[in-house]
Amino acid sequence: MKASIIRSPRKRKGHGAERRQEILDAALRLFSKLGIHAVSTREIAAAAGISQPALYAYFETRDEIAAVLCEQAFAELRGRIKVAAGEGQPDWGTFDRVCRVYINFGLEQPDAYRVGFMIEKAGAGEALDDAGHRSLMAGVEAFSCFREQVSRFVEAGMLIDTEAERVTQTVWAALHGLVSLMIARPQFPWVARDSLIEAHIALIQRGVRRDGSE
Repeated sequence: MKASIIRSPRKRKGHGAERRQEILDAALRLFSKLGIHAVSTREIAAAAGISQPALYAYFETRDEIAAVLCEQAFAELRGRIKVAAGEGQPDWGTFDRVCRVYINFGLEQPDAYRVGFMIEKAGAGEALDDAGHRSLMAGVEAFSCFREQVSRFVEAGMLIDTEAERVTQTVWAALHGLVSLMIARPQFPWVARDSLIEAHIALIQRGVRRDGSE
């Protein structure tokens, strides 16, 4: 069964930037609810309150829309990570802040997180088109930003594992696991959110921290 689509009011000409973002917002809601591959450009246009041909003035394909959404989401995440990390010497307070920024981003923007991290873009072995490549590269850039911060801890001799790529992937996967579960299963009887997040980050920290590091 198709999800009901709420149309937004049509805008006067000359509001292209607003209209473009409204298309993105409508697509984000539909992708999050139904999955990228279950949504058509016709449905996105209807949800945005425009015709399908009008949508094509802004985006050529549904996958291009998905790519732009991924780029927006990952760009915001990169910015949050950089602010949380700061420019001083790394300490375990920095580690906690960066991890919490990642978790908060996903829980504050669940629709963007689903599109960027939780919806499968292509089948196994399927080659990426230009839009798929853009989505992948946006994710890689966000991961690289995260790895830069982890590398600072490696260089400071604070971690058990001295292979930055491996430990970054390990920490990233641990954070993603909690975020994706909390988004996908909000009805689960979770303990108090802040205490769960704090305990999860503390567990990750204990798993990677070298004894005696400050």
